[in-house]
Amino acid sequence: MIFDSQTSIVLFIGAPSTGKTSVINALKDKGYTCYDEISRQVTQEARDEGVEHLFREQPLLFSEKLLNGRIHQFLSAKALNQSPIFIDRGLPDITAYLDMIKMHYPEKFKLANEKYRYDKVFWFPFWKNIYTSDEERYEDEQLAKNIETHLIKSYKSLDYDLIEMPHSDIEDRLNFLMSHLKLK
Repeated sequence: MIFDSQTSIVLFIGAPSTGKTSVINALKDKGYTCYDEISRQVTQEARDEGVEHLFREQPLLFSEKLLNGRIHQFLSAKALNQSPIFIDRGLPDITAYLDMIKMHYPEKFKLANEKYRYDKVFWFPFWKNIYTSDEERYEDEQLAKNIETHLIKSYKSLDYDLIEMPHSDIEDRLNFLMSHLKLK
């Protein structure tokens, strides 16, 4: 598919620490419009309010904030009327995480997954060689793999074709992406 004047949103999904943000940053350096993962922002705002880890303490509240933020990202991207636009993580990630912890959630989460559809979804598979954790990324290796399983299930249940990003350096990943999207 060659992108035209309509806005096409390309989504990056995957477990924590699989290289999504590194590719987003490289795309920004090349002048592409990109939207960052917002969970770090939500986590930091909660910490500023005295809640150390909002997802662990109040997963539904955390997820509501992500839902609102990701809908805002999606609508902002569509309003730009340019292509492609890259987004780091999407709405179905939210329900994947909630399903993983077996948390019941309002129907509006499922409705958002159906209403706000991404044009292409690139899946960054778990990659032990680059996996790291930090203050916002608390997941250990086993949890990261479990998250990946739930992400794949969530997106496939919504009939997305997942394009697997190869385990390679950033430049090779960019070349793969550009080739797949028919961009120069």
